[in-house]
Amino acid sequence: MLLVKKFGGSSLANNNLIFNAAKKIIADYKKKNKIVVVVSAQGNTTDELILKAQEINLSPAKRELDMFLVTGEIQSACLTAMAIHKLGYPAVSLNAFQAEILGLNNYGNSRIKKINPERILNELEKNNIVIITGFQAINFYNDFVTLGRGGSDTSAVALAAILNADLCEIYTDVDGIYTADPRIIKGAKKIKKINYDEMLELASLGTVVLHNRSVELAKKYNIKLVVKSSFNDNSGSLIGDEKMEGSLINGVAIDKNVAVISVIGLEDEPGMVFKLFALLSRKNICVDLIIQSIGRQNTKDISFTVAREFLNETVEMLKKNIDFFRYDHLIFDKTVAKLSVVGTGIASNPKISMMMFEAIYNQGINIKMISTSEIKISILIDEKEIESAANAVHKNLLENEIG
Repeated sequence: MLLVKKFGGSSLANNNLIFNAAKKIIADYKKKNKIVVVVSAQGNTTDELILKAQEINLSPAKRELDMFLVTGEIQSACLTAMAIHKLGYPAVSLNAFQAEILGLNNYGNSRIKKINPERILNELEKNNIVIITGFQAINFYNDFVTLGRGGSDTSAVALAAILNADLCEIYTDVDGIYTADPRIIKGAKKIKKINYDEMLELASLGTVVLHNRSVELAKKYNIKLVVKSSFNDNSGSLIGDEKMEGSLINGVAIDKNVAVISVIGLEDEPGMVFKLFALLSRKNICVDLIIQSIGRQNTKDISFTVAREFLNETVEMLKKNIDFFRYDHLIFDKTVAKLSVVGTGIASNPKISMMMFEAIYNQGINIKMISTSEIKISILIDEKEIESAANAVHKNLLENEIG
């Protein structure tokens, strides 16, 4: 079998944990499996590198920042290979250039375009355990580019796809996917199986166990994913297309990385909404929840959410284009958070939305925005109320059985 194993930063945070990961890798290698390992930077290394860069320049050039940030994963890959050598087994570390992981040109949030697997396959034929840096690729200019937060998950799934791996295992500091963050929700339960669509919604809505783009890739190429703990031997959670557990709701997700922007008094004419979001798209700014008011006096209001790191850029861009859009003024708020419930039963069971809103009402919490789809309901509320709201919703929907 060919296995791809990804170890997150918390699983490699110190020397003892690196050796712990090395032993898990070797255990499967000794069973005659071919092993490819993808690693993240150790612990909080990426955050520390960002702070170090900002000590020199508060707004470092994106190219130089990417060149700097990739050193975190390179350290992890080399140290993991050294640990495997120390334990008496063959391993080789490869960065994105050596592994020929090719990405788009944009720095800071690139996407994998292509992987040339020849070097990796050659190393596997030599019976080496291959350790590859996650989170990074090489663009057209042979510069390093990073894949965004959580991008090592995407690296692992992309490698599993190109190598036709039998299994992709994501090792982290929790032993699977839970119905909610167990650090916040006391009644959170581990999900043994979940399908791609539900996992994609959870990942997109703030569940930080998996990068949402990694789930997209896994679904596209039908990669069997298992999320498990690097600290124990529990079975973990399986993500795939099999018929899943009978629960109508599979999870409650919290996302605090949210800001809301309202464009007030936008001219109510065809094409104005297209022009607004086309501008944001050209700047690679992703928009989530959107509400448009009923037109009045030939104007309308549009509110939408973006990730907080894009708030200032979005506001400045809209201000620069006020004459083009001819709106009255902007309102923005970064003290909000998003709460979502995900499950295949949502669209066909009106009781679910009733019970969710009942839980919010009983907490005396005001809802600012609502968005729904076939398998999710998301609401925007004040950030200071997000944990009490999440606990109430989880209790109403997941700790009580919904029929």
